[in-house]
Amino acid sequence: MDAEAVTSPDRAVSLTPAAVATVRELRAKEGRPETDVLRVSVVGGGCSGFSYQMSFDQSVQEGDQVVEYDGIRVVVDTTSAPYLAGTEIDFVQSLHGGGFKFANPGARQTCGCGSSFAV
Repeated sequence: MDAEAVTSPDRAVSLTPAAVATVRELRAKEGRPETDVLRVSVVGGGCSGFSYQMSFDQSVQEGDQVVEYDGIRVVVDTTSAPYLAGTEIDFVQSLHGGGFKFANPGARQTCGCGSSFAV
C-alpha cells in the first residue's frame, strides 16, 4: 500500500520525451508492472561527491515528491529533492552508446562522464 505522497508544483526533476520513452521501454523489458514508479535519488560517491541513482520501485514512501510524465510516475525522496531541484533528465545517443543525462542547475562541478556532481 502506498504512503501518502506529496505532489509538488516545484518539481524536483523533469523528464524529456526521450527519457520517458526509454524509461517505458526499460520497464517493459524488465517485465515491471505499469504501477511501478521510477525512483530518482542522490547518493554519496563518484569522483565529484554525489552520484545520481535511478531504479524502479513498487511503492511511494511518505513525503516523497511525485510527478507524472506521460504515464511514468517519478518519485524523489525528501533527502534527495534539494540536490535535484530543477534537474532535467534526458536520454541521449552518442557514438559511445546511449545514456541518461542529468542537467542539474545546482551542480557546481560535474565529472567528465557526467555521472557525479558537486554542490
